[in-house]
Amino acid sequence: MNATEPQTLVLIAVVILGVIAAAVLIVRQQRARRSMHLQQRFGPEYNRVLRTAGSQEKAEAELQAREQRVERLKLVPLPPAEAARFTEAWAKLQARFVDNPNGVVGEADRLIRELMAKRGYPMGDFERRAADISVHHPAVVEHYRAAQAIALRDERGEASTEELRKAVVHYRALFDDLLSVGAPATSTNPAAVARKEEALHS
Repeated sequence: MNATEPQTLVLIAVVILGVIAAAVLIVRQQRARRSMHLQQRFGPEYNRVLRTAGSQEKAEAELQAREQRVERLKLVPLPPAEAARFTEAWAKLQARFVDNPNGVVGEADRLIRELMAKRGYPMGDFERRAADISVHHPAVVEHYRAAQAIALRDERGEASTEELRKAVVHYRALFDDLLSVGAPATSTNPAAVARKEEALHS
């Protein structure tokens, strides 16, 4: 064996190890960037999915699948006349709640679904609707889940008037976000939420 051959083999091994290390570093950096992107985009929804999925890899795969699915949808803003119609419908719904809260939560849920359909969201089961909403409206998807939980209790006759009021406030947060396309959402502003709660008490 030539005396230089061991040195050559060592050099080749070092180069190979260097390439492997660089590849591992690149993969880690890509994963870190993906995680940061998903955390920033989904906010609290990222942590919720992480808890339910059982691992970061599964959670992030689920969130990426949501992004890809929603990006294929043909979501459209509401024409001004339609936005005005929905706004008027919500005002009437909220006024009815003051006099007779029974049934209003169900009406709010139906109005939300109608609004989603007009925007171009498919009307699958609740979990699919919530998942689709979370891509562009992550700050209010928890409002949607909270309202839905109370709506189910209402169907069984188990929800108190205070719970029904909270459900309407939760639905209103999502309603405002869906209606205000391209504008900063006011639904998560504490002062705005407080004003809506006061309106339900008045």
